[in-house]
Amino acid sequence: MPQNQIFRFGVFEADRGSGELRKSGMRVRIQEQPFQALLMLVERPGEVVSREELRQKLWPADTFVDFDHGLNTIINKLREVLGDSASSPRFIETLAKRGYRFLAAVEVVPNHGGKGGVVDAAPTAADQPLRNQPLSTAVLTRPEELPRVPQGYVRVLFLLIQVMYLSFYTVALARLSVVEEMLAHVVSRPSLATIALIVTAVIGIPIRCYLLSAVSFDIQGLRGKFSKLFPAVLVLDLLWALAPFLLSPEIGPGLALGITAALLYVPFAQRTLVLMRES
Repeated sequence: MPQNQIFRFGVFEADRGSGELRKSGMRVRIQEQPFQALLMLVERPGEVVSREELRQKLWPADTFVDFDHGLNTIINKLREVLGDSASSPRFIETLAKRGYRFLAAVEVVPNHGGKGGVVDAAPTAADQPLRNQPLSTAVLTRPEELPRVPQGYVRVLFLLIQVMYLSFYTVALARLSVVEEMLAHVVSRPSLATIALIVTAVIGIPIRCYLLSAVSFDIQGLRGKFSKLFPAVLVLDLLWALAPFLLSPEIGPGLALGITAALLYVPFAQRTLVLMRES
C-alpha cells in the first residue's frame, strides 16, 4: 500500500503520509492507535475488518493487554473524533463478535511529494468558485455547512412535514367534490386541475409513506436515496404549495400568498433535514 495517500470520506481526510486527520481542511487531534484503526477501515470500505486483524495491527504479538477492552476504547475514541454513533452509524458499523465495517464512500487521492492533502489533493466543491460548481452545490446548502443538531429534533421535524403532506393528499381526495367546486372558482379549466390534483396525490402518497418509514426505522443511506427522489418531491411540493389559493375566497389572497410562500420553502427544508440527519 503506497504511503503517500489521502483517504477522503465526507468532510474528512486521512493522510497516511503525514499521519493527520483533517476535517474541512482543519487538522483534528487524534491518537496514533485510533488513526491506524481508521486507516485499516478506509482501506477496505464496505468490507468487514475483523477484530483479530485489528489486534495484529495495533498490538505486537508479545504485548499483554486486555484486547477486547482496548479495542473497544480505540473504536469509541475514533467514533468521538468523527462525530459518529454506534447506534446510528454513518462511518463505522459494529458487527457483533466479527469486527467493523466502514460505511461511507472513500475516495483515494495520491499525495505526490508528501506536501499535504490540502495542497496536492484535487479541490473539493467547497474550494471551487461558485461559478464553476453545479447548481446543487453552488446554491443549495452543502453538508459541511450544516451545524450538528440532535437527531431527535431532525427526525421529528422531518416526520411532521411528511404527515402534513399526507394530510393534504388524504383530505383533498376524501373531499374531492368540494375541491372541484373550489377549483371552478379559481381556474378556467377545473377538470384538468382536478386530474392534476388526483395524479399528484396518488404519486405523493407512496413517496411520503416511504420517507416516513425510512426515517422512523432509521434506514441508512437515506441521503443518496432522497437525492434521487428530490426532483420529484420538489415538483410535487411546488404544485401543492399553490393549494392555499383554493381557500382565497375565505382567507383572502394576501394570506393565501403568504402560506404559499412558506410552503415553497418546505422541499428545501426537507433536503436540509436529510443532510443534517447524516451530518
